[in-house]
Amino acid sequence: MKSVPAASCALLLAACTSTNVRPVESVANIKEVCIQNNPAVIVDDFVPVLRDGFDRHGIATTVVDADGAKQCPVTLTYTALRSWDFKPYLSHAELRLWREGRQIGAADYHLRGKGGFALTKWQGTKAKMDPVIDELLGGTGS
Repeated sequence: MKSVPAASCALLLAACTSTNVRPVESVANIKEVCIQNNPAVIVDDFVPVLRDGFDRHGIATTVVDADGAKQCPVTLTYTALRSWDFKPYLSHAELRLWREGRQIGAADYHLRGKGGFALTKWQGTKAKMDPVIDELLGGTGS
């Protein structure tokens, strides 16, 4: 009977992260990506983390508005949501990579139940998004 509360506690503290990634088939052909700025995103370090992630894979980035994105062969669109529990933290993110209007990759990060009691919910944006970006772009950074 003592194991029931212990098991319940373990479940509550277990990792509550969900990722769903459809990686790009070949990163070798991507030299530059335009990141379409999303002014609705209020996660301050989100775009710098994206740029660093692409840079790790040898891909240059430029941040553009919606009109500028139309001029780019490869574009990244994104959304990111933050939640609050004593302090704000990243709870959901979506990345979509487009080449000439066709989606070539996608990645989603989601904290189930906004992280519940898991202390990892307060990890920084970089710790949460680096593995997602690496998987999107085909493995670990170079």
